[in-house]
Amino acid sequence: MTDPRMRIPSDDHPITIVRNGSRVIVRLADQIIADTTDALTLREAKYAPVHYIPRADVAMSLLEPSPTTSYCPYKGDATYYSVGRGPRDVAWCYEVPYPAVAEIAGRLAFYSDRVDAIEELAQEPK
Repeated sequence: MTDPRMRIPSDDHPITIVRNGSRVIVRLADQIIADTTDALTLREAKYAPVHYIPRADVAMSLLEPSPTTSYCPYKGDATYYSVGRGPRDVAWCYEVPYPAVAEIAGRLAFYSDRVDAIEELAQEPK
């Protein structure tokens, strides 16, 4: 059944998801908490682009589930992750996003102002 709160991306509120060709590294407190060459970059309306990183490329042992949740009418229900005694809610995830953004399911995205750096490094040709 379709969620009646769901909105579909449109010309008025576009959402695009593309495979990012760069290596994306997330750093916090002198640790790498994510390192991937398989990020998806979501661009939504006038918001800054967001990188969604596969859980397998995130140091999940450094993160713990947060009680925080939120809802986006274009993406669905989000859950959050914090870093132990460190920053709260540094990352979020749509476990079961709406169909229009299904590619981001289970991937984590990080707040750029709650981690030390989100770096995009050019990948060397194979």
